[in-house]
Amino acid sequence: MYQYTVVQWLFFFYFYCFAGWCIESSYVSIRTKKLTNRGFMRGPFLPLYGSGGIMMLVVSMPFQDSIIKTYLAGCVGATILEYITGVAMEALFKIRYWDYSNQKFNFQGHICLKTTLSWGGLTILMTEIVHVPVENLVLSIPDRTLAIVTWILTVVIAADFALSFKAAIDLRNILIKMEQAKLELIRIQKSLDVIFSSVNVGWENYKEEWENRKEEWESRKEGVLAKKDAITEGLSVRIEDLKSGIEGKLTSIKNAIQTKPTEYLESVREELAELKTKYAVNLENRKQLSGLKDFFQRDMLRSNPGMTSVRFKEALEELKNNVSNKKQK
Repeated sequence: MYQYTVVQWLFFFYFYCFAGWCIESSYVSIRTKKLTNRGFMRGPFLPLYGSGGIMMLVVSMPFQDSIIKTYLAGCVGATILEYITGVAMEALFKIRYWDYSNQKFNFQGHICLKTTLSWGGLTILMTEIVHVPVENLVLSIPDRTLAIVTWILTVVIAADFALSFKAAIDLRNILIKMEQAKLELIRIQKSLDVIFSSVNVGWENYKEEWENRKEEWESRKEGVLAKKDAITEGLSVRIEDLKSGIEGKLTSIKNAIQTKPTEYLESVREELAELKTKYAVNLENRKQLSGLKDFFQRDMLRSNPGMTSVRFKEALEELKNNVSNKKQK
């Protein structure tokens, strides 16, 4: 049984956070062929590895006399930790910092059988080999010295975590605002569709069709199902196709106006001018948002090249591409 003080447990946690960062950053750097500061935090610490290391020690304590039980305990404990962490981070930040969706026997992309089996092996490696010299090292450090070092690390890591947490929240808000701008562009396109269809049925029918369509939209806004439909539709249309469609509709309507200037109602002029203004404003807002002027947000994207988002997939890819292009320049 492990019998450590609070300070020793904390130091073990920080030690394995650092060790995990070394392993993960080296692996990603070799795979991508460029130096990568891997992880959620800016400093050389990966809390998931620290939590995993402590969890392996704790779950294996009752089974130290059995390698098989230690293996199974590691599989179960680490998988539960990984799943809870993955679900919590996606719910909070709207981003997956790891995704096993392309792996066989995965569950919701947060965990998979291959990784679960690996956790068991790592638990045996941890308890039987890795932790033994680490334990000897830590226990050999004078209590006062260990306490000072540990509390200094606590302050540094807490400050780093606070900055990283804020950057992640800000990044989440940017993704939400980019998607909102895109959904507004979709509403603009629908409005232009009404005007464009009026060209074919005759301007005299425009007012009636426009009023009917507005009533339909207002009733849909009040329903939760309509909101979900709008989000789904927004995700299914690529921004470039959306821009092309809107600009094409504007050109077609402009040509129709020039052909039949006397039939072009003043109400249509006002509505079209308002839609053109909304289009330009929302397009510029989305462009400004995707620029990512904040260093911590850009660094977070660079540090996690494999991050994905189910809901904000296109917006996230746009941010990652912009960050990559800025670095190249």
